[in-house]
Amino acid sequence: QLQLVESGGGLAQPGGSLRLSCAASGSIISINTMGWYRQVPGKQRELVATIISSGSTTYADSVKGRFTISRDNAKNTVHLQMNSLKSEDTAVYYCNADGLYGSSYYERRFFDSWGQGTQVTVSS
Repeated sequence: QLQLVESGGGLAQPGGSLRLSCAASGSIISINTMGWYRQVPGKQRELVATIISSGSTTYADSVKGRFTISRDNAKNTVHLQMNSLKSEDTAVYYCNADGLYGSSYYERRFFDSWGQGTQVTVSS
């Protein structure tokens, strides 16, 4: 059973910082892409940042220079350091990961999984 568990959300003041973490567990063989998305009520979920196994990253224009995504391949974890937070960063943040899972490499299957979401609120 694959599972992504997020942590680190909460309340921050404008200009402040928060760090989100996400741990993937289960019969994981390899993870290709890990990323963070966010969603506010009434809007579509949007990409925040992604990182592939080699360490290459992509960011939404709205967070470039403020957010940093990183991952620990040995621990199947991904982090999002959020600095200089703005009120418009308020959203539910979701972790996403895709890759291969199974009891053995020969019985591998592709997965694309989401975490349960963690609330980030930026307000004074």
